Amino acid sequence: MAVKKGDMVRVVREKLENSLEAQASDTRFPSYLFESQGEIVDLKGDYAFVKFGKVPTPNIWLRLDQLEAFS
Repeated sequence: MAVKKGDMVRVVREKLENSLEAQASDTRFPSYLFESQGEIVDLKGDYAFVKFGKVPTPNIWLRLDQLEAFS
């Protein structure tokens, strides 16, 4: 997925739940990750820093393959 800063995305549940990152942390992911849109605020290598603005939550680094365009 080719993305740039400012793009609106959401997390693909299947790709996040089966990832190495999920195995290394709490797997009870909040629903807003999958249901609301997040904005890409930074890119570094294979990762995007995503801000979910509708709810008061911390920004999160996610792999690009775990994201899809929000439609």
